[in-house]
Amino acid sequence: MVAVGVVWCRSCSSECEYLSIDTNCLATRVNLWLAAEIYLIVDVIPALSLTQVSKPLATRSQVTEALDLCLSCKGCKGDCPVSVDVATYKAEFLSHYYESKPRPRSAYALGLINDWAQVASLMPGAFNIITQTPALAEIAKKAAGISPHRSLPPIAPTTFRSWFQKRKSRKRDHRAGTGQKVLLWADTFTNYFHPDIAQAAVEVLESAGFDLIVPDKPLCCGRPLFDFGMLDRAKRYLQDVLANLRQDLSAGIRIVVLEPSCAAVFRDELCNLMPADEDAARMKSQTFLLSEFLQKKAPDFQIPKLERRATVHGHCHHKAIMQMDDETALLKRLGLDFELLDDGCCGMAGSFGFEEEKYDVSIRCAEHGLLPAIRDTESHAFIIANGFSCQEQVRQLTNREALHIAQVIQFALHNGEGLNGGPPEQSMVERRQKKVRASMAKTSSALVSAAIAAATLWYAAAKRRSSDSDTAAQHN
Repeated sequence: MVAVGVVWCRSCSSECEYLSIDTNCLATRVNLWLAAEIYLIVDVIPALSLTQVSKPLATRSQVTEALDLCLSCKGCKGDCPVSVDVATYKAEFLSHYYESKPRPRSAYALGLINDWAQVASLMPGAFNIITQTPALAEIAKKAAGISPHRSLPPIAPTTFRSWFQKRKSRKRDHRAGTGQKVLLWADTFTNYFHPDIAQAAVEVLESAGFDLIVPDKPLCCGRPLFDFGMLDRAKRYLQDVLANLRQDLSAGIRIVVLEPSCAAVFRDELCNLMPADEDAARMKSQTFLLSEFLQKKAPDFQIPKLERRATVHGHCHHKAIMQMDDETALLKRLGLDFELLDDGCCGMAGSFGFEEEKYDVSIRCAEHGLLPAIRDTESHAFIIANGFSCQEQVRQLTNREALHIAQVIQFALHNGEGLNGGPPEQSMVERRQKKVRASMAKTSSALVSAAIAAATLWYAAAKRRSSDSDTAAQHN
C-alpha cells in the first residue's frame, strides 16, 4: 500500500526531472518504484543500512538502467513527503556495482575533475590549446567519453588560490583587519575555472566587514565522485577536508561556499558518510552559501540598489537542501526586479550533460524550462545562476552567460559601473576570453621558440657530425 502510494505520488511525478520530460518512460517508473522499495526497506526495517540493501541489488541490470537516468538533482529529497533520496541511493548502488568491473571512461575523466584540474593549472596555456583547438578538442572528448556536441570549458590562467595568496602577501604590511574571520571555500570549479567569482566574493565579504581566510592547500568536497559512486575516494577527500579545517571548525569560524553542490555535500552527504564525527557535524552547521551568510550574519550590510531586471535559475541542490528563501531575500535587498524560474533541473546536472550518451536527455531537460526562459530574457537583464554546471548549460546552449550572485553584488558595490545597454556579463566574458587567449599565445610562443631551438641544435649537431666525417675521410 505504501509502495503504491509513493510510486504514484504527485511529488514523484512533478519533481523527478526525467519523468517530467518523459511521463511514459518505463525505466523512469522502475526508478520511482526502486525509490519506494528502498524507502520501505530502510525506513520500515531500520536495522538494515542502505549498503545492506543496495549491495544485493547491484546485480540487477534493470536497476542500473533505471538509475542511469537519475540526474542526481535531489529534487525527490526536497519535495518527497517521506524524503526519498534516489541520488544517494544511486551513489551507494554504483559503488557496489563497479566493485568488480571497470567504470566508463567518463567516470575517470569527469569524476576525477579535481585531479585533472590541478594538473592542468600547472600548464594552463597548453591545456587550453588542447581543449580550445577544435581538432584536438574532438580527440580529447572522444577519449574522455564526452559528447562531441559539448565544448570544454577553458581553465583560468591563474587560480583563485594563487591570486589570493599573492594578494595576501601584498597586504602583509598593511594593518590587520579587525572584522570577524570567515573562511571562503575555494571549490574546484571556482578555483580553477572561474576564479573571478571568488574574487568578487572576496570584495563583497570584505565590504561587509569580514576578514577572509582561504585553506592553505587545495581541497575538494568530492561532489563529482558521488555522481559516479566513487564513495571511498569521496570519503578520503572529506576526511582530508576535516583534518585541514579542524582548527578553524573548533574555533567556530564560519565557511562561505560559492558552489551550491559543494554546500550540499557539507550539509547532507558529509554526515551521512561520517555520522559520528564531531567535526563533520561542525562543518554542517558552520557552512553557508553566500546569500545565507549575508542574510543571517550581515543583515545590516548596506548594498547599493541595482535597478535592473533579472532571470534567476536556482541550482537543484540549493533548492532541495538549503532552499531559496535567503537567495530571494538578498535579491530583493539588491532592488532587482527578478523572476525565480520554476524550471526544474537545467539538464547539465554536474557531469550528466557532458556524457556522450546523456546529451539528448540534457537538452530535453533544458528545453523543459530554462532555455525558453533565457530566450525570453531581455538582453540588458541579468541571468543569475550560482552553479558551475548551470552556467555551462547556459553558456553552451544560448548566446548569453549567467552570473553568480557574488558578481551581481560586485556590480552593485561599484554602482553599476561597466553596465551598459548590452548584456551585463559582457565585460566579464571579454576579460575571461582575453586572459585565456593570452595564456594560449604565451604557450604557443614558448613552444615555437622551443621547436626553433631544438631544430637549431639538431642542425648544428648534424653539421658537426658531417664535418667530423669529412675530416676522418681526409685522414684516410
